Amino acid sequence: MNRQPLLRFLLLVQTIALLVYTYLAFQNEGANLLQVFFANMASLTWNGQFNLDFSCYLTLSGLWIMWRNKLAPAAIILALAAMIIGILAFAPYVLYLLTRENGDLKKVLIGDR
Repeated sequence: MNRQPLLRFLLLVQTIALLVYTYLAFQNEGANLLQVFFANMASLTWNGQFNLDFSCYLTLSGLWIMWRNKLAPAAIILALAAMIIGILAFAPYVLYLLTRENGDLKKVLIGDR
């Protein structure tokens, strides 16, 4: 039985949309993401507020990945990737978990705890 089809669809759409958007942003602005990101935060504007808030979410998602996988080396690497590139790493990881855990959200969220 295909469990969580809407969540799977959302994660897939988010991943594809962000891949396309990232490609277009790279084409328009180059690879200076971090410079723009931190300059916005230093400006104390709404753009900076959003970036700081987003950084908190990214940190939380990375910590969850590490906790769920009991600080395994691969989990630390994946968590760092998720903290840097966000949904481009996080959504495929959750899709993988949904498949591996047969859609059981409790197992997706807490693993074998």
